[in-house]
Formats: sequence, structure tokens, C-alpha cells
Amino acid sequence: MNGLPIKDVAEQTGLAAGTIRMWEQRYGFPDPARTSSGYRMYSEDDVDLLRRVISFRDRGLSVPAALERAQSVRGSSDRPSIFAAVMAHAPVRAHVLRKRTLIAISRAIEDEAMARAAGPVIVAAFQEEANFRAVRHVYGRLAQTADACVAFADFAAPREEPGEPVELPIARGEALGNEWAVVVDAPGYAACLLAWEHPAAGRVADRERRFEAAWTLEPETVRRAAQVGAALAARVAPDVGGRLQELLADRPLAVESPAPGLTALTNRMLGYIEAG
Repeated sequence: MNGLPIKDVAEQTGLAAGTIRMWEQRYGFPDPARTSSGYRMYSEDDVDLLRRVISFRDRGLSVPAALERAQSVRGSSDRPSIFAAVMAHAPVRAHVLRKRTLIAISRAIEDEAMARAAGPVIVAAFQEEANFRAVRHVYGRLAQTADACVAFADFAAPREEPGEPVELPIARGEALGNEWAVVVDAPGYAACLLAWEHPAAGRVADRERRFEAAWTLEPETVRRAAQVGAALAARVAPDVGGRLQELLADRPLAVESPAPGLTALTNRMLGYIEAG
């Protein structure tokens, strides 16, 4: 049986073997597999989650609270794709859209965030650095009032400056490098657009590129997207990802009925599409 014995888990997490066994008996986690001889065998996912628990414990949480928060984002980092991780469980339907339509939806979400969102957590994926630079002024304004603002693209290196969007690089060949994302999670406003690019069949004009895309104002789906973004950020910059995860753990879901926001957002979309 593949897996890690408890002594290896203890070495990798810094937890005593007795503490790991006690948590298993008292809280039902971890839940290791067993060999035919009855020995516990743990997965790398168990190790990762235990490290998350330790991180939350270091911030002053009790063991039950730390376990709950760590498990709330469990699985967020097992797929290097925001679109795949969210759409596997999201109650929204994806559509094939052109890039120019995605630009219109993105601008609408960004405009509404500036107009309505107080202290949002913002996660965005741009594929290429040039795409981010084209709207850098927009995200600079968003970052001024955001609790956190993170942008993924093929940057050369991470960059973090006070009051500026945090720039996080996407590794060559990573799934996120083929995606488009705009996620805004605030207590009074939640919206996200998620998309992945279809392989091009021959030459296609840039604005005519096709993406499988979905957008929603459903707060729980938006939160899931933000949590996945935070987990991916933690792979590149653990401190940044940790701050995002902590913000999202303490943040209430958007409580406003989505109808007014949906109406305003749709009107902006239509305006941009017609103008284009």
C-alpha cells in the first residue's frame, strides 16, 4: 500500500505522533488508510491539510476551528485550475464565448466592483503579462480599496508593493496559463467570470479567440473561486496565499439579493458589447 507511516507525517508536519492519533480519535481527522497489519498510512493530502491546521493554530484558533477552516478549502489546491475546480461543482452553465465578449463581461465586473464593492478580495488571471498591463490602471484603482488584489500572468517573478496588485507568475505549461478569471468577493457584492481557452483551429483574430466561459453572482460559487485562487497563490507565494485564505475564512458571504446587482451588471455588459 502506498502512503506515509505516521512517523514520516510527524517529521514533515512537526506534530507528535501522539497528537496526530489524538486528533484522529477526537475529531475524526486525519482518517488514514490501514495496512493488512493495521498500520496507519497517510496521504500527501493529509500532510498538506495538517500543515494548514498548524498554520491556523499558529494564528490563535482552537483545534476544531482550525480543522474546520482548513477543511473548508481542502481540495482547492489539488487542481492547478480555477475553472476546473469551480465548475466541477458550480450550479452554472458554461458557454463558448469570444474574447471580445469576455472583455466586456470583465469590464462590467470590474466597474461594478469599483462602484459597489467595499473591501473586496480580488483574484484575476490574465494568461499573458501584456493582457494585465493593458488594464493595469483598472486593477491599480481596485487595489487601492481592496482588502487583497492578486493577478496571475506569465510574470518573470512575484511582485508585491503596498497599495498595488500583487503579481504572481504562472509556470510554463501550467493549466492556469490557459485560463481567464475575474473574481470579486466582498460582503455586499460577489461576482466572477471563469474561462479556459479552446485550442485554436488555424489562425484566428485575437478578439475572436474562443473560450468556454461561465459567470455568476452566486456568493458560494464566487467564494469557491476565491478560495481556489488563494490556494494557487500559496503555491507561488505562501505569505500571500496565507493572507488570502485568512481573509476568506473570516469573510461573510455576500448577503444582498443578487437581483439588483445582476440587473446592473447585465446592463453594463450589453453596453460594452454594443459599443464593441
